[in-house]
Amino acid sequence: QVQLVESGGGLVQPGGSLRLSCAASAANFLMYDMGWYRQAPGKQRELVAGITAGLRNTNYADSVKGRFTISRNYAKSTVDLQMNSLKPEDTAVYYCNAIRTPWAWGQGTQATVSS
Repeated sequence: QVQLVESGGGLVQPGGSLRLSCAASAANFLMYDMGWYRQAPGKQRELVAGITAGLRNTNYADSVKGRFTISRNYAKSTVDLQMNSLKPEDTAVYYCNAIRTPWAWGQGTQATVSS
């Protein structure tokens, strides 16, 4: 069973930055299309950023476009999410998962944007 481990969350002021990292126990982890999702209190989980396996094409939700960057770290076998210019509405638990054939969800990492 694949285990997903997200890290890097924390408390940051509006306008600040966080870098999230996702590691998975799956073999050939980096050959999957991967996504970063988030779930805010009282809301459904939403996909905010995705990256393809081969060409590493990326796509973003309109709400984070221009502020978030998803990337792969081949040396560490992780998928990372750089979040800049954070807003209070970015406050959520952030999760990663394969997009096409999701595995069991990990614990996620809490990102809180507040002054």
